[in-house]
Amino acid sequence: MSTVKRTARFSIFSLLLASALVLGLANSAQATPPGIPSTGTALSELAALTVAAEGSSSGYSRDKFPHWTTVSGACNTREQVLKRDGTGVVTDSSCAATSGRWYSPYDGATWTAASDVDIDHVVPLAEAWRSGASSWTTAKRQSFANDLGGPQLIAVTDNVNQAKGDQDPARWKPPLSSYWCTYAKMWTRSKHKWGLTVDSAEKSALQSMLGGC
Repeated sequence: MSTVKRTARFSIFSLLLASALVLGLANSAQATPPGIPSTGTALSELAALTVAAEGSSSGYSRDKFPHWTTVSGACNTREQVLKRDGTGVVTDSSCAATSGRWYSPYDGATWTAASDVDIDHVVPLAEAWRSGASSWTTAKRQSFANDLGGPQLIAVTDNVNQAKGDQDPARWKPPLSSYWCTYAKMWTRSKHKWGLTVDSAEKSALQSMLGGC
């Protein structure tokens, strides 16, 4: 084979490899909320949490955690997370996502319609209520429900989020076990940041998940 042909084939191979890497990166792009702690920090924060039996759900209502509030202009918290966690997200004049790509780290699915994606409260609102938020002011509950500064909000597959409901890690974990470590870090940080309690089964589950990091 001539040097010219070998060079041409090498160039084509290099281009194909580069394209594959780009596509691979696009396909693996996933939500990365801010403030996810290191494993060591998460373990320290978990140890610092108050262990207490869960309180009652009596009086709970999602309306007591006002969301999704306006962030800027026409954009609310949900729309902000969709833009943050998606790839190539295009929005209209009302800030609604009209196209984009979302990878759900809970189950490994990728979606191209925003309607297939929910914004999960990592620590569910009802769980927060039973863990101390029942005594908060409405303003504090609103801040918690729209927390963009920590790892409390993440874009995931809608039916996976619905299957989770208000369950803690002792009763529900993401379908992808490879994400348990990150999920436990996010859960622990949110509980620590907001001064919420954990029950003993929940703490044991978190310790086990962090132990696998």
